[in-house]
Amino acid sequence: QVQLVESEGGLVQPGGSLRLSCAASGNIFSIYTMGWYRQAPGKQREVVARIISGGSTSYADSVKGRFTISRDDAKNTLYLYLQMNNLKPEDTAVYYCYAERGDRYIHWGQGTQVTVSS
Repeated sequence: QVQLVESEGGLVQPGGSLRLSCAASGNIFSIYTMGWYRQAPGKQREVVARIISGGSTSYADSVKGRFTISRDDAKNTLYLYLQMNNLKPEDTAVYYCYAERGDRYIHWGQGTQVTVSS
């Protein structure tokens, strides 16, 4: 099993920045891909960014150039980060960290609210 614990989100003004973090523990050696989804009210869940074990990253078009995903591998814990800059009101959503195993099974974090508003 893999446990994912996310940091708290928050309220940010438009144009501001926020960094989310996610700590993965347990059977971390089974993890191939990690990333972030988000879901806004009334909208479908979308992949924001992901990073595979080799370090390659990909981003949703809506966040390219503004968000950066990174990963830090410690001994027994994987740390996933999402640096969000130049935040816009449309970035408001619940953000979920996820970890995908090689067999495509996905573990989920608990979700954290990010609100961009003046």
